Amino acid sequence: MSTAGKVIKCKAAVAWEPSKPLSLEEIEVAPPKAHEVRLKMVSSGVCGTDNSVLHQKMITPFPVILGHEGLGVVESVGEGVTNVKPGDRVIPLFVPECGKCRGCNTPNSNVCVKLDLGSGELAGLMQDGTSRFTCKGKLIHHHMSTSTFTEYTVVSDISIAKVDANAPVEACLIGCGFGSGYGAAINTAKVTKGSSCAVFGLGGVGFSAIAGCKDAGASQIIGVGSHKEKFPKAMEMGATECVNTKDHEKPIHEVICEMTNGGVDFAIECAGRIPTMAIKVPVPQNWCKIICAKNSLWTIWLAVG
Repeated sequence: MSTAGKVIKCKAAVAWEPSKPLSLEEIEVAPPKAHEVRLKMVSSGVCGTDNSVLHQKMITPFPVILGHEGLGVVESVGEGVTNVKPGDRVIPLFVPECGKCRGCNTPNSNVCVKLDLGSGELAGLMQDGTSRFTCKGKLIHHHMSTSTFTEYTVVSDISIAKVDANAPVEACLIGCGFGSGYGAAINTAKVTKGSSCAVFGLGGVGFSAIAGCKDAGASQIIGVGSHKEKFPKAMEMGATECVNTKDHEKPIHEVICEMTNGGVDFAIECAGRIPTMAIKVPVPQNWCKIICAKNSLWTIWLAVG
């Protein structure tokens, strides 16, 4: 039976209040309006940004359905939608692409004027200022134009990217964590073959940076962190050795200096800690490229040479 044009009832994880556990609820998802697309979500990632919003480090109205990294299948489309059709696999985008504004038409930015974070706070609504979610008679807000913690969601047709039809449906988007870390090594630091690298912070961003260093041909990749249980994964991603900051009394950069005959060629900071970014790194010929690959939401590139 076709559900196009009808309200769909489904399960969703609803955040009713800040800093409170999500609640699994039955919600109503309205049909898409003009230039909107309703998706049946296949999978969703969980990002630290969702936790930041839940704890109001990023301001958003409540109640809200969080989640902004996922894969879905188009269930139905609203009037005027031409870029996708029912059955297409798509990724909902928290950074929309209207293709008309200054941000979309410059090589210096991809921040579309339709971005929900334009005012510094999340509006939590569709482009027309309304919501497609209700629960127990109450309006439920959208999250970053996506809301993937639900079986069905509605997004704007400028907030989706079509996925290759041959791609496996058993997949999930790896979001800004991978691009930040891997890109820091490959695109910003431009790690060279045979070089030495130190990656500070062994989370998703750090693992991705290690992978980037490996693919760039670095001969020595030191993973630096305080959680030993992450060391095997770091080694699997390409680290040649790992250092636990808790195992040394002297400053960690001095430890690394001793390990590398004077210092590394590239240091990539992936923990988002200002003290780490500010340390003096002793390096050969008194130079080092230091890359900051992480903050709470956007990718930051900071090179000091």
